[in-house]
Amino acid sequence: MKEHRVSWILACIAVLTAAMPMLGQAPSAPIIHEPGTPVPQAPEGRIRKRVLLVNVPLTVTNAKGELVSNLEAKDFQVTDNGVPQKIMYLDLGPTPLSMVFLVETSSRIEPLLTEMRKTGIIFADALMGPNDEAVVVGFNDSVDNLADFTADHDVILNTISNLKCGTERSKLFDAMATGVTILSTRLQRQLAADLPERRLVIVAMSEATDVGSDERLEAVMRRAQLYNIAVYSVGIPTTLAQLKAPPKDVRHMITPEGIFPQPGMPGTVQIPPTEDIRYGYGNLMNLNVWAVRNLKDEITGHALQMAAAQTGGRHIATFGGISMQKAVDEIGGELHTQYSLTYEPKGTNKTGYHKIKVYVKNKDLKVRGRPGYYIAPTEN
Repeated sequence: MKEHRVSWILACIAVLTAAMPMLGQAPSAPIIHEPGTPVPQAPEGRIRKRVLLVNVPLTVTNAKGELVSNLEAKDFQVTDNGVPQKIMYLDLGPTPLSMVFLVETSSRIEPLLTEMRKTGIIFADALMGPNDEAVVVGFNDSVDNLADFTADHDVILNTISNLKCGTERSKLFDAMATGVTILSTRLQRQLAADLPERRLVIVAMSEATDVGSDERLEAVMRRAQLYNIAVYSVGIPTTLAQLKAPPKDVRHMITPEGIFPQPGMPGTVQIPPTEDIRYGYGNLMNLNVWAVRNLKDEITGHALQMAAAQTGGRHIATFGGISMQKAVDEIGGELHTQYSLTYEPKGTNKTGYHKIKVYVKNKDLKVRGRPGYYIAPTEN
C-alpha cells in the first residue's frame, strides 16, 4: 500500500543559482586562501516549496451499518471550503496506528470495573494490529500514565485487566489533553527521524461527565484537529453504575441504633433491610444522584459525542444492550477497514480553518470523516 505523508511535505527542487565553469576546463591558477580570512560560502543551491497534501481517513457504511470496502476513487467527491478537489490517492486497508487508550478509573465506575477489565483482551487483539503501538492512561482526580508506548499486546492486556479505581472526580478533558500531547510529541519525533507517519487515535472508555479539569473541551479539540487526531469513545453507562452502587444511608435516626420507633408489620421480623423497604429508602438515592448529574449533561451536550464529531471519530454508548467489549471490537474493526483519501487543496485560503466535505455517489451509502483541518500561518 502506498504511504502518503499526512502533514506538510517539503519538495526540494535543485536549481542552478550561479554560473559554473565549463566542463573539462581547469582554473588558470590555483586558488590560494589567506590564513585568517573567512572561507567563502557556496551559494545556496536549493529552493524549498511547501506542498500540502491533506489526508482524510474515511469510514463508509451501508443502510444496515455494515462497513463497505469495495469502492474506488471515482466513487467519491471531495470539497475543501466548498471548492471541488481532485483526489490524488485512495487507499484501503490498515494504516499503522499510534493510539492512546484513556480509561476512567474514578470511584464512580467501580461497580462496572469487572466488565471494564474484560475489555483488555479486545483492546489488545481487536484494536491493536501487528504494526500498531499504544499507551494506556488512567484518570480520576489525577491523570496517570499506566503503560508507556508499546507494541506488546500482552502489556496492554495486563494493564487494562488490572485496572484499579481511585478518587471520585473524573478529569476527562485533562486526560484528553494529555492524550493529544502524547500523540503530537510522537508525531514530531517520527518526522524528525524521517519515519513513515502513523495515524493518531485516542480511544476513551469513560463517562461523558468531566469533574475538575483545568482544560476546556473546545481548546483540546482544536489541538486534536491541528494534528489530525481522531477521538473514539466507549460510553460507560453511568446510570447502571450508579444504580449498582451500594446505597447510601440517608435515614434520619430518631432512636438509638437497633431500636425501632414503631412496631413492625404483622408477621415480619424488624431488621434494618425490611424497615428500609417499608419507609422507602432502598437504593432510590442513587437514582436521584444520577438524575442530577446526567440530565444536565444531556441538556448541555455530550462531551464524548462532540469530540468524536469534531475529529472524525465515533462514539458508542453501551447502555442499550451493547456491551463494552462489543463497542471496543466495533471500533477496532472500523479503524482497520478505513479508506485513506488524499488531495492537494486548490483554490482555497492558504491558512486558517478548512472545511472538508466528502460525498459518496451512491446515495444508499454513508461516509464519515474528519470535518476539517487547520493550517497555522507560516513563520517569516
